[in-house]
Amino acid sequence: MAGKHSTIPRGDADFDKFFKNINQYVAQQCGGSSPRWTHIPQAARTALVDVYTAWYTAYAVTFKPCTPPERAEKTRQHKLAEKALRDFINIYLRYHPDVTAEDKENMGLHIPDGTRTPVNPPEEGPDYGLVQLGPRMLGINYWYGPGRKGSKPRGVEGARIYYGVLDAPPAEQAALPASVWATRCPHAITFRETDRGRRAYFALKWEVRRGGKSGESGWSEILSEIIP
Repeated sequence: MAGKHSTIPRGDADFDKFFKNINQYVAQQCGGSSPRWTHIPQAARTALVDVYTAWYTAYAVTFKPCTPPERAEKTRQHKLAEKALRDFINIYLRYHPDVTAEDKENMGLHIPDGTRTPVNPPEEGPDYGLVQLGPRMLGINYWYGPGRKGSKPRGVEGARIYYGVLDAPPAEQAALPASVWATRCPHAITFRETDRGRRAYFALKWEVRRGGKSGESGWSEILSEIIP
């Protein structure tokens, strides 16, 4: 990743060390019975390891006298690996609230924290709608104010979606048993095969995670949708 905003080293040796460190750090934070990070899919982590393996295999060939095609393959793999690593950082590490400034420092990511003055969330919860996205999958679109789908209040990073597959409507929002953090719309939730045809209930709150503080809005109304 060239340019003044680069955080990825360009030299082969430094790039290899940087890439290897990120893989190891991500594996550590996502592993164990109680992982710190749960937002990075296993498939994405495996794909990144595979990219590193392809890069290192081509790079290792150049540790001894090698041919021009071998050097060209090393350069090609470097470019592919750099793009894959940059995408991974931007999707899973740069902006996610669970990845702290200390985590970024430990991974060698020199990314401005961008912390702003904490703000209070609004008193009212999000307006939102539910949509069937496919088998076993429901999507949640939330917005702030009439006709502003996907927008969020100033200083609010996302919404906490509370939900449950229940036989009867819950007496109150707090009775919904599960929740997930969402920052983009639509946010998709995939249910079990045995839940198909049952009704899922939802309620949302705006949630602030900034400046070392957190806060939440009041509840939205409870909505429900059949799981396709």
